[in-house]
Formats: sequence, C-alpha cells, structure tokens
Amino acid sequence: MRRQRTTLIAVSTLIAITLTTAAPSPANAAPPEQVTALTAHQADGYTTLAWQPVDGATDYQIERTPVDANGTPTGAPTIVGIWRPNRQINQQAPTFADAGYNPGDTFQWRVRARTGTTEQPYSNPVTATTTAPWGNPDTPGESLRTQWETTHAAQYTSDTDEYAYTAAIDTLSDRVRVVELGRTVQNRPINMLVIGHPAPPATPAAVAATAPVAINCNVHGNEPGDREACLIMARQLAFSTDPRITDLLSHTTVLIVPTINGDGRANNTRGNSTGQDLNRDYSLIRQPETAAYIKMVRDYRPVAGYDGHEFGNSRAGDLPMLPPRHQNVAQPIFDQSQDMIEGHMYAKGAEAGWWACPYGCEGGGNVGLSEETILRNTLGLKNVTNSLLELRSSGGQTRPDEGNTANNRRRKTYSALWTFQQFLDYHRADRADILNSRAESIELQAANTGRLVFRGSRPIPAHPAPHPGDSPPPLDAPPADLILDTPPCAYKLTDAQYNGARTDGPGGVGTTVAQRIAAHGWKVITIGDDHYVPLNQPERGLIPLLLDPKGVEKLTDGERVPPTLTGRRNGPLVVTGFTCADNATINGPVTVRAGAALVTTATTISGPLTATGAAGVLLADSTVNGPVRIANTTDAISIIDATIAGPTDLSANTTGTDAPVLAGTTIRGPLSCTGNNPAPTNLGIANTVHGPRTTQCAAL
Repeated sequence: MRRQRTTLIAVSTLIAITLTTAAPSPANAAPPEQVTALTAHQADGYTTLAWQPVDGATDYQIERTPVDANGTPTGAPTIVGIWRPNRQINQQAPTFADAGYNPGDTFQWRVRARTGTTEQPYSNPVTATTTAPWGNPDTPGESLRTQWETTHAAQYTSDTDEYAYTAAIDTLSDRVRVVELGRTVQNRPINMLVIGHPAPPATPAAVAATAPVAINCNVHGNEPGDREACLIMARQLAFSTDPRITDLLSHTTVLIVPTINGDGRANNTRGNSTGQDLNRDYSLIRQPETAAYIKMVRDYRPVAGYDGHEFGNSRAGDLPMLPPRHQNVAQPIFDQSQDMIEGHMYAKGAEAGWWACPYGCEGGGNVGLSEETILRNTLGLKNVTNSLLELRSSGGQTRPDEGNTANNRRRKTYSALWTFQQFLDYHRADRADILNSRAESIELQAANTGRLVFRGSRPIPAHPAPHPGDSPPPLDAPPADLILDTPPCAYKLTDAQYNGARTDGPGGVGTTVAQRIAAHGWKVITIGDDHYVPLNQPERGLIPLLLDPKGVEKLTDGERVPPTLTGRRNGPLVVTGFTCADNATINGPVTVRAGAALVTTATTISGPLTATGAAGVLLADSTVNGPVRIANTTDAISIIDATIAGPTDLSANTTGTDAPVLAGTTIRGPLSCTGNNPAPTNLGIANTVHGPRTTQCAAL
C-alpha cells in the first residue's frame, strides 16, 4: 500500500548531530524569543541546521561565519538563509540546508527569529567542519574529481573532461560500464553509465530485468547544475563501500546520462546545435539526441526516472518537482509519481532542510503543462514513474548570499545530488509499489478503454497547509475539440506516410515515421501496402498523439480504424486482412490466415485460436476458452492481461527486432515457446501458468 502524504516529521529524525549547544541552566535560561537547541548535521556538500521553533516567529535568519581550527573568525558573518513557514511540511521542526560554501571548510552558525521585522536575539553558536568532497584523495577511483570540483565551482566540467572522467570510472570500477547511446548533431558521444553491484548486467534486456532507474542530467545545455551532481554521484556509486550503496546497487541498476545535449552544453545554449529545445522533442524524436534517449528507454526499460533542469525564478523553492501530468498517463503512474514527490521528497526535504515544492510554486507562471513532447510526460506515457527536477537558478530572498556565483552553483549541484540519492532510496523502499503501478498501467493502456485527450493536464492541488508551495502549476484543461471519446482500434498509415522521406530533422533531413515508431517500440502490422498501429499495447496513450488527425504535435494524419467485429458471433471465424474485435463474443474456433492480423480487446473466444504465418496477433484484456497456437508470425505478437484456458504454443515466429510480448496473462495449461526470433518477453510483468513452462518461455 502506498504511504499517505506525510504531514509531520519528528525532531528525533535528526539524530546525527555534529555539534550541539548545551541547554542553558535554569539560572541562565534563554529568553523565550531566542532560538535554542541549534544543531548542525554535515552531509555531502551541505549542512542541515535545525532548532526549536520560537512562538510567534514570522521567519528566521541563518548566519554563517568562517572560522579557523580554533574557532576564531576568519571572515565577516553573513546572513546566508531565511527560513519561512512555507519551506516545509513540518512547521514544528524547522530546518535549513546551507550549501553555499567550499566543502571541507569550517564555519560557525547562529540562527535568530524575527517577529515581523523585529530581530530577536541570536542562538548560541555551533561550530563544525563541513564534509569534504566524497572520496579518499589517496585511493584510486575515489580520488577522481570533476573539473567543477577542482576549480571550487568556478568552472563547469567540459565535455572532454567529462569523457575522461567517466572513462576513468569505467576503467577503475567493476560496477560501471559506459555505453554510447548515440551521437549529437555535432558528433559528440551521448554516454550512459550503467551501474550495478557487483557488476552491471551485460545486456539491455538483462538490465531491464533488474527494474532499473534512469537519471537524465542535462537536456538544456545552459542548465548544468544537475549534470555536475550526476558526475559526483557516479563516483560515489562506483567506489563507495557504504552498505547503503552496495545494497541499492544489488537490487537495481542505475542508468545515468550525464549530457544528452553535449552540443548545447559545449556552447552553453538551451537548445542543441540546431536550436531545437530537446525537451520539446521526446515524443516526436526529430533530433538524434532525443532518439538516442527514447531508444534507451525502449531497450533498458527503466521503471522510474528523474529529469534535471534549472528554473529561473528567485521566489520558488530550492527544488521544484512535478509528475507526468498528461491526462493520457495511466492513473497508477501519476499516483506513484506524486507519492514519490509528496510522500517522500517533501518529507525527506523537511528533514534535510531543502525546500521541495511543486514546479510553479511561488509565482511560477505558465509552467509544467501537458505537452507530451516533455520528457516527464513522455516517460509517464511510457509507464515510467518519474519527476521533473528544477533547481532554482537564483538564491532569491531566502538565500541572500548567492550573489557569490560559486556559492549559487554549489547550492544547485548539492541539492540535486541530495535529490538523486533520495530517488534511489525511494526506489529501494518502494520497488514493489513502483512495479505494481507499472504493471497496472500497462494493462490499463493495453485494454484501450476510455477517452483520449490530445492536450490536457491532471491538476496539481496546493499541498494542504502547512505546505511547501502556495501556487501549484496551472491547469490546462482539454478543450472539447481535443478529446476523442471513442478510441479507434488502430491507425492505418499508407506506405508513403510510413516510409516516406521527412524534412523535420537536422539540416532538413529527418528519419521516417517507420524509424521513429520503431524507436518508440510500438508494434506495427503490415498488410499489403498498409501499415497498422494497434492501440491495444502499452503506450496506447502516446500513439494517438503522434498519429491522429487531432494531434497537436503529430507525425502524420493516420486513418482511424474502428473495430470490425463487436457483439456476438456464432460459429467459426476465419480472419483475412485486418480484423479488430472489441467487446465481442466469438462462439467457435478462430483461424488467422497467412498474412492476416487479429487484434482483440475485451473479447471472449470460445474455442481454439490458431494463427499460422499471420502478420500479427495482438490480444489484450481478452479470454480464449481453448488452446492457442501462434506460429510463423512475421510482424507482431502481443498477449497482455489475457486468460487462456488451454495449452499455449508460440513457435518459429520471426518478428524482426520486435520481441513477442506475453505479459500479465493467466494460462490454464502448459506454455511452450520454441524457435522464436527474437525470444518472447514479459516486460517485467509475470504470467500465471498452470502447467509446465518450457524453452524460451521458461522464465516468463
């Protein structure tokens, strides 16, 4: 069961205290308006300050002073933070994460309350040495540092230094493999670190079986804070002996793409070298960078993800976050993503002192909408629990010391590092829920029920007071002309639409619709000169957005294909051409002829189903009261959330690069799969088989 939204965090959670001030004796009791019980807890790149609240306080000022080893000030005291009640969900345990300093230096902190504009007495000071950058400088691997670290945040890590750094991690750690996903327009490699313990699985399919997580660190080239965090975290994951790290990596695989937009990072531009905003291209995949990432999602099948950005709003929280909001995203994925944000990040942020809030909080404007081209929405439509992460670009009123550029950069990067580590912890603790939500969503999508929305977002209500953000992102409710109440069975494309040349890529040369559909991993059935894309498959919510005439940002105007068989049919059925059964009852055997295709949803077949040499067989949310035999199929096979009352045999099917899918299905009889190329997959959703499972389906 998913956790309920957290509304209270005990002070006792802040256990690890570096230094505390002793409580005053009764004879010298602090005045009631003075902050007491100030503590400082050190972490990677930041210090969590915590104190007892003062009755009637409007806000609190946090002061930091550099000191030497003896506690003697070496610089002027500076107000580095303002704590306000809307920073966190637990008002009775105020905390502030101070990250505007060079890690490893020593400081003194004090905190004072303000009532209105009246400043109250400072607390007694606490002094501590902050945590140095992770890794023993004398230990190979751990001693690696990024350019950003070695210059004390004066420079961001260059592309060539990134490649050298990640290659060194790959060489020195058995836990890491660096793979090249593709190349940018200007031919820079798009690398991904594949990290597992004791070693990462050898193939994408083997990685997919571990329920991996993915972090996309730098899609906008001029927003590099998350990227630096990803590079630091890669070193920690590669070399740390902390039991938490080895436990995490023993239960999943972490996929880190430091720089999908290498050209934009090298030129410090938002878009890639063609000027394309890549975060408006993940569905259309017109650019090689986005195509590389979407193919990775297809092959490695991450179950959860984070996408890193920076947000130019000085009034917002430290860490604005947002789930996939498009209304075609299945409810379980939306709910799970919200649980990750509000149930975990808000609560843990209140412990650590980070201000997590919904993207758009505090005057965010018209942000965080439903465009399916945005990665968080694309991933949601691909049944991935995920969130956008925005790092507030400017410190603003709550972080007044960030006129210092290096301090501003440190806060952004170390807050991102905290978020990504918490993301891994969430996956470790909630893995079963994440997988259940994914399975439910895939089955809901494949059932092809309910309306389709071509642009429209789910609401993000303001968090109940006390809350970490006054202004949730706006709702872009779908207009009537962008709603399709009755979904088609499939879309039919002509060969010119499917294989014809495109001009919407770099330099006026684009990949074909066929290539982009293949990159998304959708099943396609070809009969004669026509190409059918059924909707009874896992990414049903995304398919119409690219192929329907109502699509706002579409690839082509496909022809809607309605169901061809509904209601009751008595007697044998011989399928020729393309047949789509929806809410049908077929009382008799079904035979799919060579070159033909059968697509069913919510359909019952009372009799055997036999397909020999068919173009495709796709069954979803359907029942076959009899044996099923599918052999020598040429294009597509998918059986999702079905019930088969008899032996099931998949033999000698050759579907190119498109693996047959058998997922979430109950088979009351033996299951045999032999000679299929490629071998069937269950998408990580186990089947229930009342009989022996043999050969290629033994593990399904």
